[in-house]
Amino acid sequence: MSDMAKHLEERIQSSITKVTKAIFPNTTNHYDTLFGGTAMQWMDEVAFITATRFCHKKVVTVSSDQIDFKKPIPAGTIVELVGQIVKVGNTSATVRIDVFLEEMYKEGRELALQGSFTFVAVDESKSSVSIL
Repeated sequence: MSDMAKHLEERIQSSITKVTKAIFPNTTNHYDTLFGGTAMQWMDEVAFITATRFCHKKVVTVSSDQIDFKKPIPAGTIVELVGQIVKVGNTSATVRIDVFLEEMYKEGRELALQGSFTFVAVDESKSSVSIL
């Protein structure tokens, strides 16, 4: 592995972001499961933090892709959102967000939600700049 590839991999690893949240009634819908809009907001926030930690530049969300709701997330559970850089371009980076569901009083967890978000690095005038 070249020094440049090794450095990139180190940056990717050091930017992994994990956020844990409890699912309370104020974040659920009429089915008593996590409201999809709230889940997407949390995912975008974790993706933003991940992208920012990766490049240490101002970034903006330019797209969200293939958000898959694999399992309902009931009130009274815990979720962990995990963000990781999965693709790096000249001015953009794509972050995959995995949302894991954990029952509060049982061991184990399972993937409940997954999606990806693409960010572009920008300068003061909002023009795109190199992400690296």
